[in-house]
Amino acid sequence: MKYMLLVYEDENLLDGAEHQACRTEATEICHDLARDGKFLAASPLQPTSVATSVRVRDGKRLVTDGPFAETREQLGGFFLIDASDLDDAIAIASRLPMVRRGTIEVRPLVEMAGLPPAAL
Repeated sequence: MKYMLLVYEDENLLDGAEHQACRTEATEICHDLARDGKFLAASPLQPTSVATSVRVRDGKRLVTDGPFAETREQLGGFFLIDASDLDDAIAIASRLPMVRRGTIEVRPLVEMAGLPPAAL
């Protein structure tokens, strides 16, 4: 089963060296997952200062700077994995370095027929 691990963290919490150490550790875990056939994709996101939110209300497009909601933690990245079950996905999320300072939301994907193959 495929799971999206959504990483929520305070994007201003880590300094440059801590941020790089976190990315290095996460990259190593991704290689471990790939060896086990569980890695599908992962990527950090640019900061919320360059995000754009789009909504359509009453037929009108509304475009605003930044994320939709003001929160203490921001969506900072994702991991797309193929886990055997929820317990396996939680175990993988628990290994990621970001879980020590933020939150990782574990959410199963809906498998939809008819979608084109992903080109990650």
